[in-house]
Amino acid sequence: MTKIRKIAVNVEETHIEAGRPISPATRKAVAVAVIENPFAGQYVEDLTPLMETGAELGALLGRRCVEALNITPEQAESYGKSAMVGENGELEHAAAILHPKLGAPLRKEVEKGAALVPSSKKMGSPGQVLDVPLGHKDAAYVRSHFDGIEVQLNDAPRANEIMVAVAVTDSGRPLPRVGGLTNEEAEGKDGLR
Repeated sequence: MTKIRKIAVNVEETHIEAGRPISPATRKAVAVAVIENPFAGQYVEDLTPLMETGAELGALLGRRCVEALNITPEQAESYGKSAMVGENGELEHAAAILHPKLGAPLRKEVEKGAALVPSSKKMGSPGQVLDVPLGHKDAAYVRSHFDGIEVQLNDAPRANEIMVAVAVTDSGRPLPRVGGLTNEEAEGKDGLR
């Protein structure tokens, strides 16, 4: 069982961009869990427990984002994931959480998710900013949804902790105009288009 010290959820709404009203507002939610790193300060070959933690957190944090946006899973448009290990951890601990098993439970929480979940990982200390990249959940070529959101907690990650974040949006960037496939045109069959 994952030892979670805290969970924080934040919703960001943009109502005005470049002096223009955005209606409806573009919205992003990010949910972050601060967990104990069971392998802090030691080299461990088998990282399976962290992979299982990833599956648990993909569902939990994805659901928290959807709930915070007050949307149905199919209304989610983009997603992303990120992790920051404290100084006694290693980047591979973040990778074990993010990559093998976190994606499938997250996709279930946002209904479908044909595209890869954008991700980032880093080592950090309490109060450091963690960037969570965002991309369209079903079609990577939807440029209007290339974005990101930051999360920061003043007391995390501590040396023996990992911060794990999942972000979900109900829209793309405000005032997108760099072309490409639109959300309405996305088919979500191959993860690209």
